[in-house]
Amino acid sequence: MPTEQSTTKRKVSGVTSLVMLGSLLAVLVAVVLLLQTGGTNLSGITGLRDPGPLTTYGVTVVRLLAEVSAVVVIGSLLLAAFLVPPQRSGVLAADGYGAVRTAGVAAWLWVVFALASSFFSAAESAGRPVQQVLDPEVFVVLVEALSVPRAWLITACVALIVAVGCHLTLTWGWTATLFGFSLLGLVPLALTGHSATGGDHDVATNSLLYHFVAAALWVGGLIALVALGRRGSTNLPLAARRFSRLALVCWIVMAASGVVNGLVRVTPAELFGTTYGLLLLAKIVALGVLGVFGQQQRVRGVRVLQETGTRRPLLQLAGVEILVMCLTFGIAAALGRTPSPDEAAVPGRVELLVGYDLSGPPTVWRLLFDWRFDLVFGTAAIVLAVLYLAGVRRLHQRGDHWPVGRTVAWLAGCATLLIATSSGIGRYSPAMFSVHMGGHMLLSMVAPVLLVLGGATTLALRALPPAGKSAPPGPREWLLAAVNSPVARFLTQPIVAMLQFVGVFYLLYFSGLFDVALEYHWAHLAMNAHFLLAGYLFFWPLIGVDPAPRRLMPLGRLGIMFLSMPFHAFFGVILMSSQTVIGEQFYAQLRLPWVTDLLTDQRLGGGIAWGFGEIPALIVLVALMVQWAQADEREAQRAERRARRAGDTDEELAAYNAMLARMAGKTNDAQ
Repeated sequence: MPTEQSTTKRKVSGVTSLVMLGSLLAVLVAVVLLLQTGGTNLSGITGLRDPGPLTTYGVTVVRLLAEVSAVVVIGSLLLAAFLVPPQRSGVLAADGYGAVRTAGVAAWLWVVFALASSFFSAAESAGRPVQQVLDPEVFVVLVEALSVPRAWLITACVALIVAVGCHLTLTWGWTATLFGFSLLGLVPLALTGHSATGGDHDVATNSLLYHFVAAALWVGGLIALVALGRRGSTNLPLAARRFSRLALVCWIVMAASGVVNGLVRVTPAELFGTTYGLLLLAKIVALGVLGVFGQQQRVRGVRVLQETGTRRPLLQLAGVEILVMCLTFGIAAALGRTPSPDEAAVPGRVELLVGYDLSGPPTVWRLLFDWRFDLVFGTAAIVLAVLYLAGVRRLHQRGDHWPVGRTVAWLAGCATLLIATSSGIGRYSPAMFSVHMGGHMLLSMVAPVLLVLGGATTLALRALPPAGKSAPPGPREWLLAAVNSPVARFLTQPIVAMLQFVGVFYLLYFSGLFDVALEYHWAHLAMNAHFLLAGYLFFWPLIGVDPAPRRLMPLGRLGIMFLSMPFHAFFGVILMSSQTVIGEQFYAQLRLPWVTDLLTDQRLGGGIAWGFGEIPALIVLVALMVQWAQADEREAQRAERRARRAGDTDEELAAYNAMLARMAGKTNDAQ
């Protein structure tokens, strides 16, 4: 009779075989397509010599294996953190522990294949056989000069940290942290390569970032779900139900971002007339068929599982879906190695550096109405507004009240985020320091103030249903855990929050980081994200209506606000009086005809920073005063209620004593 342990091992090995078969299928599809289309021969485009068949085909193979390892890591951590419940103490249960250990093994494979991809991509970019790049001195030189090998090296470092962390963590909180950190390993690859260069590279890289994350969550989560079912876990119905909702969102995001990324490179007429267009069309069709078929079948599988407890239909359909996904991965790998039609075109100077051309000088009309939608922050602004309104609607449907002022503040904050990144301000921001500083002020000092006054966390805690004592934790419990986490407590500490908020001005612009960041689109995304998050973390404990890990007294809030204000003014004064142009090399390359003096434009940006900071400071002071007055009023009302209760008690006591006295008098008279 086979033991339970041997049966579990056979089931796990079956999942491993499925993943290996899918990886082999992806590699074969990619190689066959490349052989048919000639996409591996890039020497004619790059002007470099052919590095040889080992390097040419090895690049595709090791990259696919690295991607498969990455999605297994991300999917396993997703399962452990959000699809199966931990123990009541916060320690991982058996299912979560097994998924984390699977992620640990896959993470070491991710490290190996990411390092191999770094060597192979360096060899291909240099037009050398990979054997020559194994020399450490040659490799270091190539990594310093080329972005793709450097991106793979960063990915390998992220994978190494995840691999070590998976072998150390036992709690839910650190598992969720590792899951978020593992997603960072996808970012360097999405923001480098041919999508990050040439015209429209901002749209191409932003869409590719969405594409990578959605694909990793979808494919990795499905693999982890199959492994959970093969282990015979009782948590399979819960995990399948939760993953089914996530899978639908991932399919929509993956399909839309893939279409946007492809259409940046080809016109609709080139879809049928070029090799790149045909491969793109094949990928679109595969994603469409996969999404419709997979989602419908998974819903049926989940229904059968819930009604009858039979898991075989769900696992069989999921296994087939994994193989089809790997087939799509192979098409995507061949597509990434095939030159697009627009690579033959030579973009203009401004388009090459910024990603698009500028219509003319930044007039008021152009700053307000010359829009270029930002796929990252513009989409985030719209999604945040829609989710907030959905929460308010849920409260109103059950008869609860939500202040209109908070709704107005949140929507205004979302609108500010949208305007700062997608209007003419966002369009001209990468090319002009003065416009960049205006966008910086909107993102760090206006949008966060409005967002924290919206009280989104409080709204979510009221709108989301609690899980209950016997039910596994859900989104409401996850949100509470995040608010009360050690990371949140550290980041909202007054000194730490003020250093993030104020110190970034001096560190970024006066240390040379801004000069380097101007050349990379990913650096612009990172700067905007830091401006917004640092401002939110600073204003959250000061004027936020949401529960914060650290609550400050009103006087302490005023003190922190007054302490930070001179640093903003001093920063603006330094910019206005400086004789050194920040980012001079990049701005000089643009040679914008309406920016004849870079120093004058920089001083204008300093004036914006100096004058703009006073308006949000005034809003914060007014909000603090109002909240202080409201707190005093509430305290006075509580004191009045206590006094009234005390007065009522005294009257009752006096009446009781009088009654006792009368009874005593009657007794004496009778005697």
